[in-house]
Amino acid sequence: MLAGGAVHAQSGGDVFSARWPANGATGSVGVKTVPLPAPRPQPRAERQAALPPPQSQPRPAPRTALVKFASAPFPYNGTVPTTGEPFLNVNENGRKGHRTPRGVLWESTTFGDNRVLLHIPRGFDVTRPAVMVVFFHGHGAELTRDVLNRQNVPEQITASGMNAVLVAPQFAVDAANSSAGRFWEPGGFTRFVKEAGAKLAALDNNPAAAVRFGNLPVIIVAYSGGYVPAAYAIRQGGLGKKLKGLVLMDGLYGEMDDFIHYIKNWKSSFFISSYTASTRRQNAALAQTLKAQHIPFDTSIRKNLWRRGGVALIETEDNVRHRDFVTEAWTGNPIADILDKLD
Repeated sequence: MLAGGAVHAQSGGDVFSARWPANGATGSVGVKTVPLPAPRPQPRAERQAALPPPQSQPRPAPRTALVKFASAPFPYNGTVPTTGEPFLNVNENGRKGHRTPRGVLWESTTFGDNRVLLHIPRGFDVTRPAVMVVFFHGHGAELTRDVLNRQNVPEQITASGMNAVLVAPQFAVDAANSSAGRFWEPGGFTRFVKEAGAKLAALDNNPAAAVRFGNLPVIIVAYSGGYVPAAYAIRQGGLGKKLKGLVLMDGLYGEMDDFIHYIKNWKSSFFISSYTASTRRQNAALAQTLKAQHIPFDTSIRKNLWRRGGVALIETEDNVRHRDFVTEAWTGNPIADILDKLD
């Protein structure tokens, strides 16, 4: 298939027609299945090898797709919770936009993409213990160019060897903006996870498993500016005990009260914040707060995260760059490393 060419992908009995823009721009997109690069060395390759394939059936191939969601963060026509003002506060001859201190971000180019990147690794089995990783990208990102091809997030899910799926919504397209959109709304993130269950089941060609997919335990991984949607996702509290972990990847820029509340009230879950100089001050402040409240924390990620829970604040080496953090943080492929330590 040529870059930017038309494709047709069949999922769950429906045929979707889509274009995959060569330059990473957004357009009218339904579902597009993408071949993954060869996975990097797997931390726990033996885990998948030890799982017997279904009797007399080949292991399912990996499935990766961009899918439109009704509950996606954007488009969003509501208000900004911190101000009570309309989010789309600019209208120039019918062209709507959101005014920021840096200028106007237009809905048509920045806040009009309701696609979500889904990935189901080869051999995934929803009837076995599994987890849904929800990834919030940072500023200046686009799902194809950055989350898929530069940050290798689907590849890291595969490389972990865990029975895990990926759900990565598009926020502001290629812009320095952390707006959460529909995740600002009460129940917004809960509705999104439920819809993700249905869309993953369709991508898995198993629509009857929509409830099972929707009930998977959830781990939120928020990179950089993704910290604001993450804070509102946990603020709603709708997932309850289904939320098993929250990971900030150089993302503790604010919303400290929400993250402290999570640490204190989701005691069976885990919280990880790893950082460069960009967020060192905020992580030091969090460490002081935890010490004052006699809440223990580690400075590395320990095994058995799933059962152990707890808090880890991890400083990285001076040569680790913020831009590269999703692929090179405290280790290479840090998302794969976290999944490997779930056990």
